[in-house]
Amino acid sequence: MTDSVADDLKPNAPAMGKGTALPPEEIDRLTDDIVAALKTVYDPEIPSDIYELGLIYRVDIADDRQITIDMTLTAPGCPVAGEMPGWVENAVSTVQGVAGVTVNMTFDPPWDQSRMSDEARVALDMW
Repeated sequence: MTDSVADDLKPNAPAMGKGTALPPEEIDRLTDDIVAALKTVYDPEIPSDIYELGLIYRVDIADDRQITIDMTLTAPGCPVAGEMPGWVENAVSTVQGVAGVTVNMTFDPPWDQSRMSDEARVALDMW
């Protein structure tokens, strides 16, 4: 079973796993650690991490601790399009308790600047 936990900290945050057989405190820990791992991945052309840029659309945490991530890029022609899903998989795989990671690339809906957090807007001077 997988479900989603809304990250109440940001209005454009991705859905995160909730409603599983895992204890709520374990879901909270996994969620926090997954977000921290995602924040270590940067688009080399943009000085903000992919989480704050709003490139992560959904993170599902299954009962068997398999993580499924739906993400996008700022543009379909991004030069690191072939590499970034691997970077995300590697980063999230380091989280204690994660059994495996699948990263799905999507461009529906297309990314736009409204998905960025205030932190990313400040870093990029985009107000």
